[in-house]
Amino acid sequence: MRYFLFLISCFCLLTYANAQEDFLAKQYFNDGDYEKAVVFYAKLVEQNPRRTDYSEGLVACYQQLERYEDAESFLLEKVDDPYAFPTFFIELGYNYTLQNQADRATEYYERAVQKIDENPNYGYSVGYRFQKYAILDYAVKAYSKAMALKPELNYDFQLARIYGEQGDIEKMYQSYLNLIWEGRTSRSNVLRNIDDFISEDPTDSNNALLRKVLLQNAQKNPDILWNELLSWLFIQQKQYNSAFSQEKAIFKRSEDNSMDRLENLGQIALEENDLENATAIFDYIVDNADDPRTKLNAQLHLIDIELLDPTEKTLDEVEKKFQDLEAEYGNESRTLQLQIAYANFLTFKRERPEPAIALLKESLELPMNRMAVAYVKLALGDILVYNQQFNQALINFTQVQKSLKNDVLGQNARFKVAQTSFYKGDFDWALTQLKVLRGSTSQLIANDAMQLSLLISDNSLEDSTQTALRKYARADLMAYQNKNVEAITVLEDILQNHKGEKIEDEALLKQAELLEAQKDYESAEFNYKKIVEFYSDGILADDAHFALGELYRNILNEPEKAKSHYEKIIYNYQDSYYFPQARKNFRRLRGDAIN
Repeated sequence: MRYFLFLISCFCLLTYANAQEDFLAKQYFNDGDYEKAVVFYAKLVEQNPRRTDYSEGLVACYQQLERYEDAESFLLEKVDDPYAFPTFFIELGYNYTLQNQADRATEYYERAVQKIDENPNYGYSVGYRFQKYAILDYAVKAYSKAMALKPELNYDFQLARIYGEQGDIEKMYQSYLNLIWEGRTSRSNVLRNIDDFISEDPTDSNNALLRKVLLQNAQKNPDILWNELLSWLFIQQKQYNSAFSQEKAIFKRSEDNSMDRLENLGQIALEENDLENATAIFDYIVDNADDPRTKLNAQLHLIDIELLDPTEKTLDEVEKKFQDLEAEYGNESRTLQLQIAYANFLTFKRERPEPAIALLKESLELPMNRMAVAYVKLALGDILVYNQQFNQALINFTQVQKSLKNDVLGQNARFKVAQTSFYKGDFDWALTQLKVLRGSTSQLIANDAMQLSLLISDNSLEDSTQTALRKYARADLMAYQNKNVEAITVLEDILQNHKGEKIEDEALLKQAELLEAQKDYESAEFNYKKIVEFYSDGILADDAHFALGELYRNILNEPEKAKSHYEKIIYNYQDSYYFPQARKNFRRLRGDAIN
């Protein structure tokens, strides 16, 4: 028994010593101290001759020290073993490559590939080692041979990466598509990789190649998959009409009659302001949807499009459409989106909040789950704020906040509590809510909470009477009520009578946003430029730079000026909420491929 315990102790000590030497060998190697590393690796190889990682570590040390002859002697001994692992042939070949002995290197590279004939499972180790040394032609040869010998092996992912590095884009695409076709990896994973090679420009050669490869696959193996991938490509290229054609084909061939893909495409086109195609897509959904809810959503999207720049006649026509929809669908739990949309229309477009409030209160009597109740109460609270019934609005928002404490909807309700308290001049209670929200899981809510919190705290410290802050709150409420002209006037009062106070940049920004909404672009530009010139160190400088970038890019058609402002955000405001979008827009204007 004692002898047995002695053996266990010796084994443990030996294992510990090996672990220590392994750690030191790697540490010295990573630090570039190859003289010390080689001593430890030599000892580890002597103690563990079958451990390939120690042998490869020793060879790497020899090569770093340019002791190529020592590496060669060691590796020649290894490859003489009939059971030699094939990567040792690659290591020996690479050792000759380092000495500019190409013919001898090729000899051992070929022998490594030949080893795959003995065991196709060597394909991955051999291919990966060739990849490691950027010997890409041989990596392709290794992976391809293994797959040919043993069809159940699949190295299309590795081959796709190699073809990409070699610039053989067509083969790369086909390898990636093979993975999707055979179901060996997720579609999203493949599309992320393909995304690196295409741009928004349909005339780009890589885009044209992908379209060609997809069409070839569709001809060879007709399947709905190729329509879906073609649609994806057209969406990347912002060719929503072409994507729509593919989606119609997909819908007609699918068994479940789901409109989800068409709905998503319509929303993308709408967000990209392609109103013509968005309208065509939603019209198609209305004409072909079996599900009443899907049809109703499409009808509401069509109304949203009509309300983007409405005339009085349009408003009358839309109100009639809402009344017709109410008659068709009724006031039911499954059509809450209709009641909320109609209530918002009556309030914010027709300035008739009373019937809107009555409609939503009636909806709250319907049987529905907690989440649905929250949506209705938030909508009702918004309308009560519009009608300056602040206390009633606060009751609704607080109920949602308590009901959904850990949900983003609950956090949104808390922000509405703070915002409503701000409008009514209860700045202390607003600050209490905002402090909690600065750690919100929603970056947008956290960013808005931080800005409103700083607005209140900065201007309360400077002016104990909070005169300018109360004016700003009034202007903000007017803007919320779509009384833009009146709000602009109140903000001008702040700018004239509170010059030099902290609130000046806030007033400039808010006024600029309202001027832009009124299409007074020249005045809006003036305000934004004033912020970046006089308040470059303030918390709103990045907002102003981004707003200018968007104004020059989308409205004034001055891309060089837009680039300049996006660039300011990229280099000077890396922690800005706008940083990711500014970088994307800058790259797009510069002509980069955008993923």
